[in-house]
Amino acid sequence: MVGVMAKTEKLRLRDADWLTGQLLIAMPSMGDPRFAQSVIFVCAHSADGAMGVLLNRPVKSPKFAELLVQLGVEPSPPKREIRVGSGGPVEDTRGFVLHSPDWVAEGSMPVDEHFVLTANLEVLQAVADGGGPERAALLLGYAGWAEGQLDEEIKQNAWLSVPADEALVYDTDYGSKWQRALAKLRIDPGMLSGEAGRA
Repeated sequence: MVGVMAKTEKLRLRDADWLTGQLLIAMPSMGDPRFAQSVIFVCAHSADGAMGVLLNRPVKSPKFAELLVQLGVEPSPPKREIRVGSGGPVEDTRGFVLHSPDWVAEGSMPVDEHFVLTANLEVLQAVADGGGPERAALLLGYAGWAEGQLDEEIKQNAWLSVPADEALVYDTDYGSKWQRALAKLRIDPGMLSGEAGRA
Protein backbone atom coordinates (compact mmCIF):
# COMPACT_ATOMS: atom_id res chain seq x y z
CA MET A 1 0.00 0.00 0.00
CA VAL A 2 2.84 2.40 0.88
CA GLY A 3 4.52 1.59 -2.45
CA VAL A 4 1.34 2.39 -4.38
CA MET A 5 0.91 5.65 -2.48
CA ALA A 6 4.54 6.62 -3.13
CA LYS A 7 4.13 5.86 -6.84
CA THR A 8 0.94 7.92 -7.02
CA GLU A 9 2.69 10.82 -5.28
CA LYS A 10 5.58 10.56 -7.76
CA LEU A 11 3.17 10.69 -10.69
CA ARG A 12 1.42 13.69 -9.18
CA LEU A 13 4.73 15.51 -8.74
CA ARG A 14 5.85 14.69 -12.27
CA ASP A 15 2.52 15.82 -13.69
CA ALA A 16 2.76 19.09 -11.75
CA ASP A 17 6.03 20.04 -13.44
CA TRP A 18 5.51 18.38 -16.81
CA LEU A 19 6.38 21.54 -18.76
CA THR A 20 9.77 22.14 -17.11
CA GLY A 21 12.45 21.91 -19.82
CA GLN A 22 9.86 22.06 -22.63
CA LEU A 23 9.32 24.70 -25.30
CA LEU A 24 6.06 26.61 -25.45
CA ILE A 25 4.97 27.63 -28.94
CA ALA A 26 2.44 30.45 -29.23
CA MET A 27 -0.62 29.63 -31.30
CA PRO A 28 -1.48 32.08 -34.12
CA SER A 29 -4.55 33.12 -32.12
CA MET A 30 -2.33 34.42 -29.26
CA GLY A 31 -4.06 37.61 -28.13
CA ASP A 32 -1.08 39.13 -26.30
CA PRO A 33 1.18 40.87 -28.87
CA ARG A 34 4.18 40.46 -26.54
CA PHE A 35 4.00 36.72 -27.15
CA ALA A 36 2.89 36.57 -30.80
CA GLN A 37 4.82 33.81 -32.63
CA SER A 38 6.99 33.34 -29.55
CA VAL A 39 8.99 30.31 -28.53
CA ILE A 40 9.56 30.09 -24.79
CA PHE A 41 11.84 27.78 -22.84
CA VAL A 42 10.09 26.75 -19.59
CA CYS A 43 12.65 26.94 -16.77
CA ALA A 44 10.25 25.94 -14.01
CA HIS A 45 6.65 24.74 -13.85
CA SER A 46 4.93 23.68 -10.65
CA ALA A 47 1.61 23.91 -8.84
CA ASP A 48 2.71 27.40 -7.71
CA GLY A 49 3.15 28.79 -11.24
CA ALA A 50 5.67 28.85 -14.07
CA MET A 51 8.65 30.82 -15.35
CA GLY A 52 10.25 30.81 -18.77
CA VAL A 53 12.39 32.82 -21.18
CA LEU A 54 11.65 33.83 -24.76
CA LEU A 55 14.10 32.47 -27.31
CA ASN A 56 13.23 34.36 -30.48
CA ARG A 57 13.34 38.03 -29.49
CA PRO A 58 16.83 39.42 -30.23
CA VAL A 59 17.72 42.86 -28.90
CA LYS A 60 19.69 45.46 -30.87
CA SER A 61 20.95 47.07 -27.70
CA PRO A 62 22.71 46.53 -25.44
CA LYS A 63 25.25 44.27 -27.11
CA PHE A 64 26.98 41.75 -24.86
CA ALA A 65 30.20 43.82 -24.63
CA GLU A 66 28.22 46.98 -23.80
CA LEU A 67 26.34 45.16 -21.06
CA LEU A 68 29.58 43.95 -19.51
CA VAL A 69 30.89 47.54 -19.44
CA GLN A 70 27.67 48.67 -17.68
CA LEU A 71 28.13 45.87 -15.13
CA GLY A 72 31.85 46.53 -14.63
CA VAL A 73 32.89 43.08 -15.90
CA GLU A 74 36.40 42.87 -17.38
CA PRO A 75 38.12 42.34 -19.78
CA SER A 76 36.78 44.86 -22.24
CA PRO A 77 36.33 43.87 -24.98
CA PRO A 78 35.49 40.34 -23.77
CA LYS A 79 37.46 37.36 -25.07
CA ARG A 80 34.17 35.67 -25.93
CA GLU A 81 30.61 36.88 -26.55
CA ILE A 82 27.20 35.24 -26.28
CA ARG A 83 23.94 36.36 -27.84
CA VAL A 84 21.62 38.71 -25.98
CA GLY A 85 17.85 38.52 -26.29
CA SER A 86 14.68 39.65 -24.57
CA GLY A 87 13.59 36.90 -22.20
CA GLY A 88 10.22 38.44 -21.47
CA PRO A 89 8.33 41.42 -20.12
CA VAL A 90 8.90 40.76 -16.40
CA GLU A 91 11.98 42.38 -14.77
CA ASP A 92 13.49 43.15 -18.18
CA THR A 93 16.59 44.72 -16.64
CA ARG A 94 17.50 41.43 -14.96
CA GLY A 95 19.65 38.95 -16.89
CA PHE A 96 19.33 35.18 -17.03
CA VAL A 97 21.88 32.96 -18.74
CA LEU A 98 20.40 29.74 -20.12
CA HIS A 99 23.28 27.39 -20.78
CA SER A 100 24.71 23.92 -21.18
CA PRO A 101 25.43 21.89 -18.00
CA ASP A 102 29.22 21.75 -18.51
CA TRP A 103 29.62 24.84 -16.27
CA VAL A 104 27.79 25.64 -13.03
CA ALA A 105 28.26 28.06 -10.15
CA GLU A 106 26.70 28.53 -6.77
CA GLY A 107 23.14 29.63 -7.43
CA SER A 108 22.92 27.90 -10.83
CA MET A 109 19.57 26.14 -11.23
CA PRO A 110 19.64 22.88 -13.20
CA VAL A 111 16.46 22.70 -15.28
CA ASP A 112 17.11 19.15 -16.48
CA GLU A 113 20.13 17.16 -17.66
CA HIS A 114 20.59 19.41 -20.72
CA PHE A 115 19.93 22.95 -19.52
CA VAL A 116 20.94 25.16 -16.58
CA LEU A 117 19.79 28.67 -15.64
CA THR A 118 22.24 31.04 -13.93
CA ALA A 119 21.41 34.59 -12.87
CA ASN A 120 24.64 35.98 -11.43
CA LEU A 121 27.69 37.89 -12.64
CA GLU A 122 29.95 34.86 -12.24
CA VAL A 123 28.76 33.29 -15.48
CA LEU A 124 29.21 36.58 -17.39
CA GLN A 125 32.71 36.94 -15.95
CA ALA A 126 33.58 33.39 -17.02
CA VAL A 127 32.38 34.07 -20.57
CA ALA A 128 34.21 37.42 -20.74
CA ASP A 129 37.40 35.61 -19.70
CA GLY A 130 36.93 33.20 -22.62
CA GLY A 131 35.49 30.30 -20.61
CA GLY A 132 32.08 29.52 -19.12
CA PRO A 133 29.53 27.11 -20.55
CA GLU A 134 30.05 25.86 -24.09
CA ARG A 135 26.58 26.97 -25.18
CA ALA A 136 24.78 29.94 -23.65
CA ALA A 137 22.29 32.75 -24.26
CA LEU A 138 21.82 35.85 -22.11
CA LEU A 139 18.15 36.76 -21.82
CA LEU A 140 16.91 40.00 -20.29
CA GLY A 141 13.68 39.54 -18.34
CA TYR A 142 11.37 36.56 -18.20
CA ALA A 143 7.79 35.41 -18.69
CA GLY A 144 5.91 34.40 -15.57
CA TRP A 145 2.58 32.75 -14.81
CA ALA A 146 0.69 32.63 -11.52
CA GLU A 147 -0.64 29.41 -9.98
CA GLY A 148 -2.62 27.46 -12.59
CA GLN A 149 -2.44 30.28 -15.17
CA LEU A 150 -0.25 28.53 -17.75
CA ASP A 151 -2.23 25.29 -17.43
CA GLU A 152 -5.41 27.29 -18.11
CA GLU A 153 -3.85 29.03 -21.14
CA ILE A 154 -2.85 25.63 -22.56
CA LYS A 155 -6.43 24.36 -22.08
CA GLN A 156 -7.59 27.42 -24.03
CA ASN A 157 -5.20 26.49 -26.89
CA ALA A 158 -2.95 29.52 -26.47
CA TRP A 159 0.19 27.33 -26.45
CA LEU A 160 1.55 24.08 -27.82
CA SER A 161 4.50 22.35 -26.16
CA VAL A 162 7.39 20.33 -27.53
CA PRO A 163 10.63 18.95 -26.02
CA ALA A 164 13.48 21.47 -26.19
CA ASP A 165 16.51 20.88 -28.37
CA GLU A 166 19.81 22.75 -28.42
CA ALA A 167 19.43 24.14 -31.95
CA LEU A 168 16.12 25.82 -31.18
CA VAL A 169 17.38 27.12 -27.84
CA TYR A 170 20.78 28.48 -28.88
CA ASP A 171 20.89 29.25 -32.59
CA THR A 172 20.47 32.79 -33.88
CA ASP A 173 18.09 32.04 -36.75
CA TYR A 174 15.34 33.95 -34.94
CA GLY A 175 13.11 34.48 -37.97
CA SER A 176 12.42 30.77 -38.46
CA LYS A 177 12.45 29.59 -34.82
CA TRP A 178 8.67 29.61 -34.40
CA GLN A 179 8.12 27.70 -37.67
CA ARG A 180 10.87 25.20 -36.81
CA ALA A 181 9.38 24.61 -33.35
CA LEU A 182 6.00 23.89 -34.97
CA ALA A 183 7.73 21.61 -37.50
CA LYS A 184 8.88 19.43 -34.58
CA LEU A 185 5.17 18.70 -34.08
CA ARG A 186 4.72 18.27 -37.86
CA ILE A 187 2.45 21.29 -37.96
CA ASP A 188 2.32 23.69 -40.90
CA PRO A 189 1.88 27.25 -39.57
CA GLY A 190 -0.22 28.09 -42.65
CA MET A 191 -2.79 25.49 -41.64
CA LEU A 192 -3.01 26.97 -38.15
CA SER A 193 -3.26 30.55 -39.44
CA GLY A 194 -6.14 29.57 -41.70
CA GLU A 195 -8.17 28.45 -38.71
CA ALA A 196 -7.27 31.31 -36.39
CA GLY A 197 -9.92 33.91 -35.66
CA ARG A 198 -12.97 31.85 -36.61
CA ALA A 199 -15.77 31.78 -34.05
